[in-house]
Amino acid sequence: MLRLITDFDGPIMDVSERYYQVYQLCLRETRYPNQVVTELSKVEFWQLKRAHSPEKDIALKSGLDEEQAQEFTKIRKRTVHTQPYFQYDTLVPGALDALAKVQQAGIDLVVMTMRRVQELDYAVNKYNLGEFFPENRRYCLGNDYVKTRDIEDKPLLMARALAELPPAVNTWMVGDTEADITAAKKHGIKMIAVESGIRDHTQLQLYQPDLIIKDLITTVDMILSEKTRV
Repeated sequence: MLRLITDFDGPIMDVSERYYQVYQLCLRETRYPNQVVTELSKVEFWQLKRAHSPEKDIALKSGLDEEQAQEFTKIRKRTVHTQPYFQYDTLVPGALDALAKVQQAGIDLVVMTMRRVQELDYAVNKYNLGEFFPENRRYCLGNDYVKTRDIEDKPLLMARALAELPPAVNTWMVGDTEADITAAKKHGIKMIAVESGIRDHTQLQLYQPDLIIKDLITTVDMILSEKTRV
């Protein structure tokens, strides 16, 4: 059996608008009355996020001072993974077609994400993704899980998945962050990093995935062509 483990945000969901909406909120909440700030365009903001720029640097670049930048970072941290902001997430173009192709090919499909159960369920229900990811193929954080860092938490999630899932002859992991790459490498799984998420090519290269590919649909086509050759 061939298995594909995919991250959720990045390969499947485009979170850029959610992050940008929260950025705008943080700017509004921290600016002084009549203060002139430089609101970044969405393109400028997302380029900084994909280059892994710290939140404080984004705040300073927007014209806030040091004290404001600290408050900006706090507001962002407590807001970005909350409702009503999840409504701004959208499907990455081609993602649904990719999932359908995987399913039709008889490949075992697993989602592994740093979302909490309620956050993942919201998106799965909104976009009718349950047909691709039954509950026994969803690996995410509990609603009360105390997060440390994704780069530490995700390998633990991978370990749980590998212990619970039936054996597979070959497994691929698809993700868009250093946490995904670290989790796959730690457990000896082939890793494909996609450029449709929150890290750019340069940042992905730093963690040396096996491949860097444009997006999930391109990745799936590659895997299926390889499967056919075998």
